Amino acid sequence: MNTRTVVSSLALVLILGPVAAVAQQYTVTDLGTLGDTDTYGEGLSANGEVTGYSFLTGDSGDQVPYPFLYSNGTMQNLGFEGQGYGINANGQVVGYASPATSDTVFAFIYGNGTTQYFAGSSSASAINASGQVTGQFGTSAFIYSNGTLQNLGTLGGLFSAGNGINANGQVAGSSEIPGNTFFHAFLYSNGSMQDLGTLGGGNSYGQAINASGAVTGGSDMPGNLTDHAFVYSNGVMKDLGTIGGNSSYGLGINASGQITGFASTADDEVNHAFVYSNGQMTDLNLLISSGAAALYTLTSGQAINDDGQILAEGYVDATGANAAFLLNPISSVPLPAAAWLLISGLGGLARLRKSRS
Repeated sequence: MNTRTVVSSLALVLILGPVAAVAQQYTVTDLGTLGDTDTYGEGLSANGEVTGYSFLTGDSGDQVPYPFLYSNGTMQNLGFEGQGYGINANGQVVGYASPATSDTVFAFIYGNGTTQYFAGSSSASAINASGQVTGQFGTSAFIYSNGTLQNLGTLGGLFSAGNGINANGQVAGSSEIPGNTFFHAFLYSNGSMQDLGTLGGGNSYGQAINASGAVTGGSDMPGNLTDHAFVYSNGVMKDLGTIGGNSSYGLGINASGQITGFASTADDEVNHAFVYSNGQMTDLNLLISSGAAALYTLTSGQAINDDGQILAEGYVDATGANAAFLLNPISSVPLPAAAWLLISGLGGLARLRKSRS
């Protein structure tokens, strides 16, 4: 390509104006295990710490889950049987403990080397920065704050559970409705539990909530044969679609409205992790390097924080072992069209024309 071609192409691009950056890409870190094979990631904090559970072989040879705290490249065993579900920026972890001597599971809060157990059948799902916790106690969703447990009630049925809590103490979850045949997603705010409805089917489930009170989860579609991920905001439940299959489900949402979860692929036999951003749902396996894609298959996006980090689950292709992964967005600054053309030559111009068509 000669100088005249570059200059004339550059002039055309300057007329057309700037272009958007390419799709966000991610690095992938396998969080490892506590010493055995399978690890499951569940909660991601604002500063990139992770909780979940990893299996160890018990005395009788069975696989036993232990909650962990992953921080600064190290996975710490919290020291008791159970599962970790939520974590905040202070390194506090919540989940449930399952003592070998009891048939009952107990919600726990772990912080600074100390574990507090709830009295009674319960499980904790999420914790916000001020230490407020939500989950399920007995048959009801709850908020635990400053040593007091508040029963949130139901939408008229027998059972409810809180799954996500934001800094304002708003809770997203699911509750049976009158008749106890279906569950509906709810938003609990200012002392009231609001039914979020469905996308036309019988059931919906609220999973996560962001700082502005937007909720994501999954809802049955008409006919109740498939479900789709949704975002509920400003009184409207929006269908997020799929990545080619029939089903999807949202599990995490950040302050920017980015959502992660899982969706079936075109053959409907496999779930892949997705990220939803700027109105588009994208398979996360397409946004990682070819080297990582050759090693791992990402099956679910579990959580996303305000820095855009994503906690994903999947498996190691060579062994089939389940693994947890931390995906870090690769920083990219959108370039002016002129600079992009100088880097890319006429190939950049062709991509520009395609992007504007």
